[in-house]
Amino acid sequence: MAKKTLTPEQAALPENQKIAKLKPHTADATAQPMTTDHGVKINDDQNSLKAGDRGSTLLEDFILREKITHFDHERIPERVVHARGSGAHGVFKLYKAIPELSKAQFLNDTEIETPVFVRFSTVAGSRGSTDLARDVRGFAVKFYTQEGNFDLVGNNMPVFFIQDAMKFPDLVHAVKPEPDNEMPQAASAHDTFWDFISLMPESAHMIMWLMSDRAIPRSYRMMEGFGVHSFRLINAKGESHFVKFHWKPLLGVHSVAWDEAQNISGKDPDFHRRDLWEAIQSGNFPEWEFGIQVVPEADEHKFDFDLLDPTKIIPEELVPVQRIGKLTLNRNPDNFFAETEQVAFHVGHIVPGIDFTNDPLMQGRLFSYTDTQLIRLGGPNFHEIPINRPVVPVHNNQRDGFMRQTINIGKASYNPNSTGGNDPKQVKETEGGFVSYNERIDARKVRARSKSFFDHYSQAKLFFNSQSQPEKNHIVDAFSFELGKVKTVAIRERMLNVLSQIDLDLRNKVAAKLGIALSKKPEEVINQGIPADAAQKDYQSLKVESSLDKSEALSMATTIKDNIKTRKIAFLVADGVNEASLNMMKKALVAAGAVVEMIGNRQGNVISDKKTAIALDESLLTSCSVFYDAVFVPGGKKSIDALGMEPDAIHFLDEAYKHCKAIALDADASTLLGLTYFGKVSDKKPVNDEGILTGKDKDLADEFIKAIAGHRVWEREQQRKVPA
Repeated sequence: MAKKTLTPEQAALPENQKIAKLKPHTADATAQPMTTDHGVKINDDQNSLKAGDRGSTLLEDFILREKITHFDHERIPERVVHARGSGAHGVFKLYKAIPELSKAQFLNDTEIETPVFVRFSTVAGSRGSTDLARDVRGFAVKFYTQEGNFDLVGNNMPVFFIQDAMKFPDLVHAVKPEPDNEMPQAASAHDTFWDFISLMPESAHMIMWLMSDRAIPRSYRMMEGFGVHSFRLINAKGESHFVKFHWKPLLGVHSVAWDEAQNISGKDPDFHRRDLWEAIQSGNFPEWEFGIQVVPEADEHKFDFDLLDPTKIIPEELVPVQRIGKLTLNRNPDNFFAETEQVAFHVGHIVPGIDFTNDPLMQGRLFSYTDTQLIRLGGPNFHEIPINRPVVPVHNNQRDGFMRQTINIGKASYNPNSTGGNDPKQVKETEGGFVSYNERIDARKVRARSKSFFDHYSQAKLFFNSQSQPEKNHIVDAFSFELGKVKTVAIRERMLNVLSQIDLDLRNKVAAKLGIALSKKPEEVINQGIPADAAQKDYQSLKVESSLDKSEALSMATTIKDNIKTRKIAFLVADGVNEASLNMMKKALVAAGAVVEMIGNRQGNVISDKKTAIALDESLLTSCSVFYDAVFVPGGKKSIDALGMEPDAIHFLDEAYKHCKAIALDADASTLLGLTYFGKVSDKKPVNDEGILTGKDKDLADEFIKAIAGHRVWEREQQRKVPA
């Protein structure tokens, strides 16, 4: 897309100022001469300098040495976790100022738009792994505020596996490929992970989220984001409120089926990355509303869980989410490495008005992120990389180090000083200087955990009880698959006992699928193969019941289902397709915000019944139903006959049915149903039932749009299993 020319007023906006600040660091080689890294023009970039045309290469070839040296060093260490990511630029616009809660400027000025850079990621896999792994998704937002950078480093799940950062290396070592054979990649379905989880009951809540459909989102654009920790908001009076941060997608929260995710991983491992890029490129900018759950300082201890426990949520029925702003992603990066790969997020990057709590997981992250960037980005000057630079000036007495770019002038690099007027000067709190919350601390040094952290199961139960029946079925299947990959029987049995603390029906169904007889007493299973001290220490648990039976916000069944914006619809077509049928449905879907792609039995064009050439986006060979949210087959006898003779077209429909997607056929195309597996085995004609629609014109379009908006007909998967 051509870049728009900005008016002077637009250029003055903060988000465009950030773009302008990146501009001097942007290199456009269009119509430019080739040079070395130091500006010397290159005459020949194809041949090294030799002693004769067949002679040895000369050491003095500085152009070759520079080129090869840069190539040898152009890969930096990948992130230990969140290595595979995708990013985009955007803006944050505040709906409502909150001076009573926070003095942060970007949370109090509804006139400005704060520029942001957002990076989404998977956690466990390497940079070359698939987007569709069953995994947590990172959701990190860098706000370039007028008071400095604020990084909200979160996930698409509101809780975490562990309560204390001391256990983080153990968790990551357990979920990563096993060290003796480096398998499996980007997967938790193996012995070491489940051994760890079965020995860490505090992971019970998070593991329910990981085994749910939240772990396989339809796209980054259709998943929630959470700050995970309880933070503090501090107002101008120095008053503190606890806060949980939320991102609510305006397209709703949607997932893919597990079988579908496995197929997508083989067909297009860049599925989420490509989806985000294409949505922004086409102008379908992803949007989330920014929400906060606020708890007054005086109410810190009024709940049946601890606000500082990162394995717990605050149910929205107890503290509603206030939506106070909107995040819009509107520009793809110009260079993946320079921006998405080099962006450095840090929980410790906060601004006045936001502060930390004593969450022991958060406290460990405050150390870990800086330490990671030092080695990954080459030294202490990673903040000078353009994507990491704040939009406000930086002045301090830090100097030198690897890759220092700032040329600091003056004699003084210390404070206090008299040689430089004692500049830069400290800033008073009343003038915007950061001051930590004046929290009273009076305690002894101990290695211990508060007893308020010992409830490991009540919210895991709440999560499971809140799921719809299809979601519960998916959780059973997920546990059965994951534990089915575990070779050590004792680990499987121990994990079944953990499930028994959550829901007996869940445990029994998983046990049945694993073929495990439930004969042992729980305590025998718990302690099997565990050192006595570990069994005693790690299995402390309070028997606490949640004050809620269910929470609607925890189920994806209650998400937004009132539009089909950006949903991708496949049209199966061949020569002779009825042009009126095709155009009518396409017009209706596009008007509703959907994206339509033509899939043919070949590439190029098909010729309609009106002799019009219709361009094809993909062929049945290069595409697959798992890339689309729904399928439509237009009329036209010649086209229908051709599709009926094409096994891949019938498979396309069977697979879409298996994955519970809406399928619409023009009345003339309904004969294809008899060729599908689900049409053959049905005891009744599956028309206008379970998202299978036939008909004509506007009535069919209206029903199809309604069915697509429902996302999936999940109930279908239990009634008819389709071998697709």
